[in-house]
Amino acid sequence: MENKEIQNRLVQLREEMKRVGVDFYLLPTADFHNSEYVHAFFKAREYFSGFTGSNGTLVVWQEGAGLWTDGRYFVQAERELAGTGIRLYRMLDEGVPTIKEFLEQEMAKGQTLGFEGRVVTSSTGMELEKSLTENGVAIHYQCDLADKVWAERPALPAGEVWVVPKEVAGVSLEERLEQVRGVMSKNRANGFFLGKLDDIMWLLNIRGCDVECNPVALSYLYLTKGECILFIQGKALTAEVRRYLEEKKIRVEEYSDVLSYLERLPEKQRILVDKRYCSYAFYKVLQARHVLVEVKNPTEFLKAVKNPIELSNMREIYLKDSLAVTRFIYWLKTHIGKLGITEITAADYLEKLRREIPEFLQLSFPTISAYNENAAMMHYEATEESHAVLKPEGLLLVDSGGQYMGGTTDVTRTIVLGPVSEEVKKHYTLTAAGMLQMTHAKWLYGCTGRNLDILARQSLWEIGIDYQCGTGHGVGYILNVHEGPQNLRWRFSEGMTEAVLEEGMDVTNEPGVYIPGSHGIRIENVLVVQKAEKNEYGQFMCFDTLTYVPLDLEAIEVSYLTETQRKYLNMYHKMVYEKLSDYLSEEEKEWLKYQTREI
Repeated sequence: MENKEIQNRLVQLREEMKRVGVDFYLLPTADFHNSEYVHAFFKAREYFSGFTGSNGTLVVWQEGAGLWTDGRYFVQAERELAGTGIRLYRMLDEGVPTIKEFLEQEMAKGQTLGFEGRVVTSSTGMELEKSLTENGVAIHYQCDLADKVWAERPALPAGEVWVVPKEVAGVSLEERLEQVRGVMSKNRANGFFLGKLDDIMWLLNIRGCDVECNPVALSYLYLTKGECILFIQGKALTAEVRRYLEEKKIRVEEYSDVLSYLERLPEKQRILVDKRYCSYAFYKVLQARHVLVEVKNPTEFLKAVKNPIELSNMREIYLKDSLAVTRFIYWLKTHIGKLGITEITAADYLEKLRREIPEFLQLSFPTISAYNENAAMMHYEATEESHAVLKPEGLLLVDSGGQYMGGTTDVTRTIVLGPVSEEVKKHYTLTAAGMLQMTHAKWLYGCTGRNLDILARQSLWEIGIDYQCGTGHGVGYILNVHEGPQNLRWRFSEGMTEAVLEEGMDVTNEPGVYIPGSHGIRIENVLVVQKAEKNEYGQFMCFDTLTYVPLDLEAIEVSYLTETQRKYLNMYHKMVYEKLSDYLSEEEKEWLKYQTREI
């Protein structure tokens, strides 16, 4: 069935392309800051394709259009692109060209590639510029064609900004500026241009609400040895926040004035810039007049290593969050088949439990509540128009988290609602085995997540199954739920970050199995890196667990576990009961005692 609405939008876009002399037009999933989640104002790719996933790039030309996305979204993209005329390009699949390779093959000498330069990173823009201009292709990057076609485009957000108290942040704004200036000094940089929103919020100990689930405010920051300038929408600042910034000697300028400020800077400054988070449009301005020191944002690494007060607050918050998730599982198991529960009402009930926690601010991402085959789509989201009714059979996968004054949480459990197949039990048990093996990882300092990733995948690889995503990512502190540079993954491509696992870094641990049309399983805890013993071989490292939510023993088939894995499961469940039981009602406590029994 044809999707006339999307087809008509593409017709209008192609007319605008003709008008300005653009042959191919690039629409990424990005805002001006390369944020993972974007406000409605920036969802041009979604507007022109109908694809709602959080990652994807649309390329449009006169004869066609293509959308590139990763393995998490293949099933969803197939469904949402149906009838649009847009071809799906499955990233990293054998024989599928990258966007750069596609443009190199398809664009002819004399043609022009167009895009809005503020939503394309400088690293991507420079890569395209290098490969395409060599072939005689021109690039037009001051080209926001979406604005010409999108008649009812939402306005830029400007939510209220607030200050994180010192007792919650653990480190003052002045101390953080000093740390960053120290890195600038080592790089002989006299300026630092920062456009990454969560880094700016962390550096200044402020938060905002301009991106759904991410407590960030649209802003830029320019730092020198003696001055710190924040470019932000004035209407987002209360009198209290203005006083705070003034007391801390932070100069405030309007968000829209950042480009003119950069153009007025004295020439030949040595400016530190991270190409991953500086848009191509700003990079071109800086590159034309200054010496660029191209390194990763120092704020990213500093932010990733949580300080002792942050870790203390996180442990308290994760305990409360784990209690809410455990109560949710109890409610679901005791009411399935008795109440009319859907994917949506289940997610709503879990959110209700989180809202009862005094420190709760908002969800840390839209809850994924996915029943049976829906769970095979890694980032499925139930809607009022399309959702499943839960029955006392099969599995419900719930991936959720909260933003709290004291931490950001992320946890997944796959819950048995009734009879499941032996295949499901096998897949669940081996997923649990991988999660538990990673929990008990021990390594010499200097390892990255690439060294450890096999621990989570080994049991699944042995039966010829893999999951097409990383095993884990860093988690922000009252910030973005996905944070770098630390991660757990085996496969890296150019531009991806890889970092030594440092004491105080947190990381998710979330192996899974995804069988299209059948079922999806994911089990996720959050871990914190800590030091183990130090001896003649060096400094050993290990993980401490923050998440304490039971696994579902109804889906565990002990014969698939090694003796060590079985011991790990019993150890974890013993800790879950010890951590949570004092906070539960007698009925809940008895249920949890059985759910965490030794096997």
